[in-house]
Amino acid sequence: MSLPVFVIMAGGRGERFWPRSRRTHPKQLLSLVGEQSLLQASVERIRKLTEDRRIYVVTNRDYVEKVRDQLPMLPERNILVEPESRNTAPCVGLAATYIASHFRGEDPVMAILPSDLLVRRPEFMRKMLQSGIDYATAHDVGVIYGAWPTRPETGYGYIQLGKVAAKESGVTFHEVAGFKEKPDSATAAQYLVSQEYLWNGGIFVWRVRCLLQELAAHLPQLATGLETLKAWLGTAAETERLKEIYPRIPAISFDYGILEKTRNIVVIPADFGWDDLGSWNSLERYLPQDDFGNVAQGDLIALDSSNCIVYSERKPVVTLGVSDLIIVEAEDSLLVCAKQRAQDMKKVLERLREEHHEELL
Repeated sequence: MSLPVFVIMAGGRGERFWPRSRRTHPKQLLSLVGEQSLLQASVERIRKLTEDRRIYVVTNRDYVEKVRDQLPMLPERNILVEPESRNTAPCVGLAATYIASHFRGEDPVMAILPSDLLVRRPEFMRKMLQSGIDYATAHDVGVIYGAWPTRPETGYGYIQLGKVAAKESGVTFHEVAGFKEKPDSATAAQYLVSQEYLWNGGIFVWRVRCLLQELAAHLPQLATGLETLKAWLGTAAETERLKEIYPRIPAISFDYGILEKTRNIVVIPADFGWDDLGSWNSLERYLPQDDFGNVAQGDLIALDSSNCIVYSERKPVVTLGVSDLIIVEAEDSLLVCAKQRAQDMKKVLERLREEHHEELL
């Protein structure tokens, strides 16, 4: 059996981490928790399962040079560049098309992961990934992963568990009863109590051949565009043809376009300490807290202050008599935000665009 191929999706902007996350240096390239960037950590934790030549990263043209700088072990052809962002279904389809071309006659299993996850149990994650890879190889089905919710989270999508489909090597595979978009607080609380729902971690495994068949069945316009591109792969005209074809294919998420429509999929409930660092508030869960609930990346001097989140790599920050604030220092800007408004960062970016502060985006 051939080794799996891994695809790391690294084209997102991470706007909720402004002002550190920018148009040319997004969240996945930042070292928010630990010394490695989120992208570097995402690649490092799966290297034991395959060879470097079988690890791909899909990013966009604004990030490509920095991605190459952060991942010098990957072959140059393994950094796939989207001409523009078209959501996750085109991203996954583009990767599958390249991989089918690069590994002709092999039909490898392909594992797709986001670039901005935090994983606290990487060894267990590798074990679960291998179980999913083995199952997808044997049964020609897709395998997705969900985490048991630990709080009524409104920022994540959910997977509704169906009946048990199989038990193999101590791992339970369930049918998928449905997918639920980001719920309101009351619904999220119901999901937590019911024990029938998992957080959708955006991680899935599929044979390349089967994945391309799913695209043809459910997103034929996307599949046709990628089929047109296939004839040009490896030629001098590849880049130009991609620029012509890619903007014309549908911009749609893989969850909506494929996962919510296919019947050819199972889910593994797997508690490998997954977390989506969705906003500055999430750092509270992983950075050390002082006696008053303050957390800091950098030098914080907190006087009569409580429950603040501070990120400042260059300057000491002094707080006096404040609480429940997010304070983030960048070279050209400073964010001061009420913690309960952390999910509204897009409003900040909209105002910056309206006032023509393009240099801050």
